[in-house]
Amino acid sequence: MSHADSMSYERYLPWRRWVEIGFWVAMIGANCVGNSITTVMDFRRGGSSIQAWEPVVWEASSGLMWLLVVLPAIAWYTRRFPFHWGNWRRQLAGYVGASVAVCLVHVAGMVALRIVAYRTQGMGYDFGPWPRELFYEYLKDVRSFVYIVVTMEGYRMLLRRWQGEASLLTEPDEGPPLEPVERPERFLVRKLGREFLVAANDIEWLQASGNYVNLRVRGHDYPLRSTIAGIEGKLDPGRFARIHRSYIVNLDQVASIEPLDTGDARIHLKDATALPCSRRYRSDLRERVGGENAVTGA
Repeated sequence: MSHADSMSYERYLPWRRWVEIGFWVAMIGANCVGNSITTVMDFRRGGSSIQAWEPVVWEASSGLMWLLVVLPAIAWYTRRFPFHWGNWRRQLAGYVGASVAVCLVHVAGMVALRIVAYRTQGMGYDFGPWPRELFYEYLKDVRSFVYIVVTMEGYRMLLRRWQGEASLLTEPDEGPPLEPVERPERFLVRKLGREFLVAANDIEWLQASGNYVNLRVRGHDYPLRSTIAGIEGKLDPGRFARIHRSYIVNLDQVASIEPLDTGDARIHLKDATALPCSRRYRSDLRERVGGENAVTGA
């Protein structure tokens, strides 16, 4: 990873959330405005008595549901269950089910908003026969769902390539491996077409994130396609310890362990990072990092 690449990614991070929100607001807002205008024009050509504000309410209610409810839900689902072409058959049923849930939530919410809007004008809103209209809305929503999933996964892939994506070293085609593959001493990181090695001992902590485990190294996260249990078995148990179902920590980085009233604990690292520690791991961790000398607040 070059210094320039690192700096550009670091400069982007404070703006990341605003860029992501702005992108979806712009996309959905433009779609709402465009659809409202064309719908009003179509009704005018047909001599309809529909008032101009009604298509605006239809599109705005739909857009608000996408922005405030549906998009955050899809973002959560795709982070929790990332789509991979390697096992797409296994994931297809889950994503189809998610698209149906998205449609039901979207339609129920937008109809409720339209009813409220029409009542403010002293009118009633009729959605029409629910089975037919739901099927019609699903045909539209499933296309939007696919577009959103593809966009989100593509964006995450670009971010991983920008910040660097880790992988385990594999057996060479010829000759013996340079180090044990079962317990690697280094990880290969690919970043913007470049490759470099990260020493396992330089990893400060690891966090599970869907089908990935993020390796924290000097303030940077490098996602590794693995489960937390799978990578735990490849790390040196004398240096790394499981502290939570989603976290592993480098023992050399632990500064103190803060007991909590719940029986859990908070792990304070030397760089001031705080990580959660489940009660099932607390006693073992305390012994490994120096007993009571490592505990604060006891």
